[in-house]
Amino acid sequence: MNFDFTDDQHEIKRTARDLLGSRSTFEKVRHAAEGKAYDDALWTELVGLGWPGIAIAEEYGGQGLGSVELAILAEELGHAVAPSPFLSTVTAAAVIQACGSDEQRSRWLPALASGEATGALGVADGLVPDADAAAVIVLLDADGAARVLARADADVTPVDSIDPTRRTARVSAPPGRGEPLAGEGRHGTDRATVAVAAELVGVSQRALEMTVAYVKERRQFDTPVGAYQAISHTCAKMLKDTEGARSATYFAAWAADAEPERLAEAASLAKAAASDGARDVTAAAIQAHGGIGFTWEADVHWLYKRAQVGAALLGGSAPHRARLARILAARLSPTAV
Repeated sequence: MNFDFTDDQHEIKRTARDLLGSRSTFEKVRHAAEGKAYDDALWTELVGLGWPGIAIAEEYGGQGLGSVELAILAEELGHAVAPSPFLSTVTAAAVIQACGSDEQRSRWLPALASGEATGALGVADGLVPDADAAAVIVLLDADGAARVLARADADVTPVDSIDPTRRTARVSAPPGRGEPLAGEGRHGTDRATVAVAAELVGVSQRALEMTVAYVKERRQFDTPVGAYQAISHTCAKMLKDTEGARSATYFAAWAADAEPERLAEAASLAKAAASDGARDVTAAAIQAHGGIGFTWEADVHWLYKRAQVGAALLGGSAPHRARLARILAARLSPTAV
């Protein structure tokens, strides 16, 4: 049994890391955040490469690849803290593709795959990233049902969140407005949840790399601070949290396509691990950077802020752990739930 990526998947990851390393530097992230705008040049380049449509079926203009390839790109965009509507667009497309009717797929997916339109996904009456500029919004209602709306049919109020690298808005729409998605909304949302978890893994990985580099360089009493036990143990836990979240997320991405009957438990496991992991890792990164970590000039805070908002998207760790417990309890004793 091979647990590694295929050669093509390794190539996607390497290409994405190289491209984003030069196109989405922290200088550009800071410029976009302070200007309250996205990096349009970066988005245009990602669209040209076909990234928004990587997991959309070829009949709708996408590349027809799977959730693993989507997770790879989401992880790398999280690693780069890329200021773009990529995550919102691909998660909206994931729900429409999984749960929409043929007419809904034909109407929205080609535009999302080509980048002609952007999308947004979130809970009704909650904060939804990128909703203000999206052409199509997928809203999840309290009963788990999903509906799709054109931007003009939703009440969208932009708000400033803790993460200035991402545009956020509060979205509401009275019951009956928009079109219900034909399928069960949870299945599509689980695929989207895996993509969010993958972005958080990338955020954690970047925070870990920056911290290890810093504590190897920063010296006190002629000794690198990373040599002290308190710091080395902190970095070890950051590594454990990152790798744990990555393993759970890769499994969920694989399950989405290979064993969809296990997607529900896998998606909740991944989101819970990635949400807690990203929050803990980025908070530890700021502490390990010492006093400089708390300053506006230090770049590590972009990762902390991205982690806070990402951890809450499509449910935080607590509801996902509770859901996972219910699924496992029902499997062990079908009459218990």
